[in-house]
Amino acid sequence: MATQFRTRSPLGPELDLPPGFRLVMLREMGDAFTHAKAHAAELGAGTLVFVGRFDISEFAVVLEPDEPLRTARRAFYAGMSALADALATHAPPEKPIAFVWPDAVHVDSGLVGGGRLAWSEGPEDEPPQWLVFGATIRTVSMVEGEPGLRPLAAALDDEGFDPLAAGHLAESFTRHLMTLVDAWQEKGFNAVAGDYLSRLAPEKGVSRNIADDGDLLVRRMGKVEIERRKLLPLLATPSWLDPDTGALR
Repeated sequence: MATQFRTRSPLGPELDLPPGFRLVMLREMGDAFTHAKAHAAELGAGTLVFVGRFDISEFAVVLEPDEPLRTARRAFYAGMSALADALATHAPPEKPIAFVWPDAVHVDSGLVGGGRLAWSEGPEDEPPQWLVFGATIRTVSMVEGEPGLRPLAAALDDEGFDPLAAGHLAESFTRHLMTLVDAWQEKGFNAVAGDYLSRLAPEKGVSRNIADDGDLLVRRMGKVEIERRKLLPLLATPSWLDPDTGALR
C-alpha cells in the first residue's frame, strides 16, 4: 500500500505554510521536538511546531503514516531530504550540502545541524499513532572567538547563504516535504531514497541503498556480501547533539 500522511486544516498566519499544515509557535526557550512528541496525538498530522529564535531554525512536524511502524520510520529520510532541499533553495550556487549518515547535515564539510525521529509505542507490524520528525539548523554562530576554534561547526550566515530568517527555512521545508511525500505515494520509496542517497557523504568503492526497515545497505565493489548498518540504534542518540548540553555540537 502506498504511504499516505494525513493532514488537518491549517491554523495560524505567522508562517506561510502550504495547505494542510497547521502551526504551533513556541517562545524562544521552547523545544519543538519535545513539544511535538508530548502532544502529537492531540496536535495531529500536518502540525508544524516552530520555535522563534534568530540563531537557530528549530521545528518539528507530526506525521500519521498508513503503513507499519517498521517501514514507516523511513519517513526520516523524507524529512532529511526535505531539510537539505530547503537549505539548497537559499544556498550560494554549488555550495555542497551533504549528509553524514544518518542524521547530520553538513554545509561545505561544516556541521550545521541535523534531523531526528520519534514515534508512538506499538507493534512493529502496525501503523504507529504518530511520527515526529524534528530539525535543528544553526543559522548564526553565537560562539565568541575565531572560527578556527570550532573547525567542525558551521552556521548558514558564515557559509554565504541568503539572509535567512529561521521561519523561511521551516516554510521551505514543509513545501519540499510535501513534494517528497507525493513522490513516495506515486513512485514508491525509491524516489525518496534516491534523493537522500544523492546527498550522502561519498564513500569510495561502494554502492548504497536503503532497506525496507530503514537500514543502510552497503555493498563494496567486487564483493557479494552486503553490510547492513542499523538505523534504529542511531536514532536514539542524534550524532549532531552534544549529550551533555543538549545543544548543537
